Amino acid sequence: MRTVKLLTPLIAATMAFACPQLAMAQDEWPFTSGEYVEVSGIEIDDGHSLDYANHLAGMWRKGQEFALEQGWITGYEVLINSFPRKGEPDVYLLTRWTEWETPEQEEARAAAYRQHLAMTTTQMEQASGQRADYRELVGSMLLRSMKFRD
Repeated sequence: MRTVKLLTPLIAATMAFACPQLAMAQDEWPFTSGEYVEVSGIEIDDGHSLDYANHLAGMWRKGQEFALEQGWITGYEVLINSFPRKGEPDVYLLTRWTEWETPEQEEARAAAYRQHLAMTTTQMEQASGQRADYRELVGSMLLRSMKFRD
């Protein structure tokens, strides 16, 4: 009995320090941040789906594969809206990455892209302008994937 009386303050002190730790552990956010996902929504004019599909399978894919090989992105994807309602994109282009580049890296990557695609900035802008005749960027989002902590 005397041992219990002596240990009671020690047990109380231990509980006082342990309980806040339990509360903090239960209050921990259940997710960790994953990769960034850029989503571009593209609307394609009637009769030009094949034109845009050929662009995606050619120049766009070549650039994405290059970025993937360089480790600049972790993946990319093309999603088709099977039943688009009025005003919704026909195609969604997804690009995934884990880290933002510095301004210096951004400049170096732009130069590397131009060299890889064998195009000048002017030529790339002209090609984009030609695609604007039949496609329109109708929206874009930057999402962040979340991973369960456990």
